[in-house]
Amino acid sequence: MQQSPTFVGIDISKETLDIYVVQDNVNKHYTIANQTKTVKKLFTSLMLAHPLLYIGMENTGYYNFNLYQALAELELDYYVIAPLHLKKSLGLSRGKNDKIDARRIATFLDLNLKNLSVYKPPRAILRQLNLLLTIRSQRIKIRKQLGNNKEQYQYIDGLDNNPLLQADVELIAHIEQQIKAIELQIQQLIASDNKLQQQYKLITSVQGVGKVLGWHLLVRTGEFAAITEPRKLACYAGIAPFEHSSGTSVRGRTRVSQYADKGLKTLFHMAAMSSIRLEGDLKDYYQRKVAEGKNKMSTLNAVRNKIIHRIYAVLKNQRPYQKYLTNPLAMS
Repeated sequence: MQQSPTFVGIDISKETLDIYVVQDNVNKHYTIANQTKTVKKLFTSLMLAHPLLYIGMENTGYYNFNLYQALAELELDYYVIAPLHLKKSLGLSRGKNDKIDARRIATFLDLNLKNLSVYKPPRAILRQLNLLLTIRSQRIKIRKQLGNNKEQYQYIDGLDNNPLLQADVELIAHIEQQIKAIELQIQQLIASDNKLQQQYKLITSVQGVGKVLGWHLLVRTGEFAAITEPRKLACYAGIAPFEHSSGTSVRGRTRVSQYADKGLKTLFHMAAMSSIRLEGDLKDYYQRKVAEGKNKMSTLNAVRNKIIHRIYAVLKNQRPYQKYLTNPLAMS
């Protein structure tokens, strides 16, 4: 007799894991410590009782790491679900706690299994790179906040000799040193790995793609293994346009989705702005389309898409981008 599948939903917090097990009409709930050895102990017993296990969880950052390690050591496949995907799938719902969240993940897994892919965790060096980028972003936000304080200090007498302003200036200088040190560590980390170094060299050969966008692309795409097509990256970054129409009454303009990685979208916007200022076919394309009466922002979004397609082209061909050559993609 074939064993019926068992769906396991895991709600993750810093200290504990709530695990909800569903098989047919039998439900069980466990709360355990978020520790590798505790996870291994529970799932070893679950493997014996339930040979056909499907395990799902949300991505909560580094709180997932103990779980990843334990499941990898037990050679168990699992699914990591985007929180927004889970939230939008719930429909009308009331109440929320860790047990309910774990049950909802198990139910989601049961209903959507055929549309999900087994999660492949990034290499350790990519996790390190992601952590460094997160720390760098935090430092940049702090620097910006301190820089904005000067506007408030103008209401205090003696601005030039204000001790708060002087303290902020010193802090900003110290933070800028930290940012430079983090960026140096990022470059050294990429240089230490042949695969990352080669991909970084290729994608930054595309006009407009600078070092920061290159770093984030390596992480966000999982070394281009998690996001394997230009259209998918455009969707992820909120750059791909979608039709907005229904029947005969709704004829909205084509527009991009709001469900996107806004930080990555900003970096692509900066890349496009840079590319249309530099001499090359993207600048020629932008100027020609604007002269034809095309909307500037729509044309700029087309430039973003061209940059994405060029990134995937250089990775596919394993050759740096050649500037100023006639390129049907750029001139269309």
